[in-house]
Amino acid sequence: MPLTTDQTQPVFRALADPTRRAIIMLLADRDLPVGDIAARFEMTRPAVAKHLAVLKSADLIHVSQAGRERINQLNPAALKAATDWLAWFDRFWDDRLAALKSAVEKDT
Repeated sequence: MPLTTDQTQPVFRALADPTRRAIIMLLADRDLPVGDIAARFEMTRPAVAKHLAVLKSADLIHVSQAGRERINQLNPAALKAATDWLAWFDRFWDDRLAALKSAVEKDT
């Protein structure tokens, strides 16, 4: 059985937005400060900061202080909740398709 909605809700909420998914892809390559992330989008720095706050609340990113800058880094382990939830459905369909295959082969 997949994880409960309460456990996966913050991660899926964060992943639901294409801008946040793009930010995750940027951070998969390297850690970045807010300014560098904002420079890659046609939106204000405060708007990017709001997206980062959602990612942080879902534990998808960690923020560390480096001098005067706040460096954002991906926390790939937090994606495990979404992966585990989706993996349950892979097994669900594998079982159903195997049963269908058996039924079809039995009839022929």
